[in-house]
Amino acid sequence: MLAFAWFGYIGFVHFYIFFGENIKSKLQIWGYDVLVILLFLPNMHFWTSSLGKGSLIFMGLGLFAYGMRFPQKRMFGLVLGSFIVYMIRPHMFMFLGVGAVIGYFTGRDKVPVYQKILVYIAFVGAIILMYDKILAMANINEEDVLGSFQDFSQVQAGRLSSSAGSAVNITSYPLPLKLFTFWFRPLFVDAPGALGLFVSFENLLYVILAWKLVDKDFIPFLKKSTSLVKMSLVIFVSSSIALSFVMSNLGIAMRQKSMVMYFLFFVIISFLEYKKQKKITLFQLKKKKMEEQERLSGYPTPAIS
Repeated sequence: MLAFAWFGYIGFVHFYIFFGENIKSKLQIWGYDVLVILLFLPNMHFWTSSLGKGSLIFMGLGLFAYGMRFPQKRMFGLVLGSFIVYMIRPHMFMFLGVGAVIGYFTGRDKVPVYQKILVYIAFVGAIILMYDKILAMANINEEDVLGSFQDFSQVQAGRLSSSAGSAVNITSYPLPLKLFTFWFRPLFVDAPGALGLFVSFENLLYVILAWKLVDKDFIPFLKKSTSLVKMSLVIFVSSSIALSFVMSNLGIAMRQKSMVMYFLFFVIISFLEYKKQKKITLFQLKKKKMEEQERLSGYPTPAIS
């Protein structure tokens, strides 16, 4: 237990560095630092400090995110994190690779061409080499990937629904409702026991934070965002879609989503920083314009509220 709690701690340390290096502004909600709140969410620590795959894969994801900031300088951490994720959940490694490639080739930040080529060759090559093993792990037939995945997801959903008393029948749900269930349930009314009621408060915070992305500025932000933001969004969305198809147990969903929620948090905090910087820029432009008017007219203008 001590060793696996330490693995989870390593994951949190590297996610903290990942956030700290890429988020320059100190953002607050209700007077509290957003990053501190997100790093100390109880449910995230509950599943990443126990004996099991959760703490190991969380460490791998933390190392991966940390390494992607400077791939050429942090190659060891990037390779180790990717290897850990692949050995535990090969399909999750595929989502990391797809996210990394899309992010680096669509991001607006100035990434050296050789670094883009390095990331492309590394992850695309690894996915091609491990493609058969990834499909074999999920018993997916290469000739009918979609049909095999649907069969696999139904089997997994049935198995998980019978493994505990917190089952929910989401196999017939439309995709948006499946995703909502995976991300935000339980929410008080369907909480499975005392732990589920406690987690409902945390899920309510998830809803509040995710709602901040429902904004007219989000699409312009996404177009201008860095490769790491786009990478995080692709990893979060793609893995959430895949996992939501096999989750029919709220307890399992609470544990599984701990793998991907920090990628969503990174997108949210980056967007909040963008909004804050935009507000500051508009204020400075307005102030500069008023000072220019004052200089031309020779009379003082009213203060900016």
